[in-house]
Amino acid sequence: MPKRFTLADLEKRVHARAKASAKESYTRALIDKGVGHCAKKLNEEAFETGLAAVQERKNRVVAEASDLLYHLLVVLKVRGVTLKDVEAELGKRTKQSGHQEKASRKKKKV
Repeated sequence: MPKRFTLADLEKRVHARAKASAKESYTRALIDKGVGHCAKKLNEEAFETGLAAVQERKNRVVAEASDLLYHLLVVLKVRGVTLKDVEAELGKRTKQSGHQEKASRKKKKV
């Protein structure tokens, strides 16, 4: 049975491809265009994933979700954020209910 491909594997691949030239690597080409461009691509993929969830079959949702996760990891790479950083934040959030966590974010903005 083949090894399961994980988000950590994808993160490693994004980091490796970021070291290549833009000519060789789509990931590097995205990064070279800056965080604004990468965020725009992430937003497009989020929209396409949402649209697929409403209008398409499961295989299209899976394909769009895969694109979304890839572009999220590219944005995280550009911003210097790792999956471990995100996992740590998620770990903090599991210590309280979703309603409590959301309320605490509103208080911080004031």
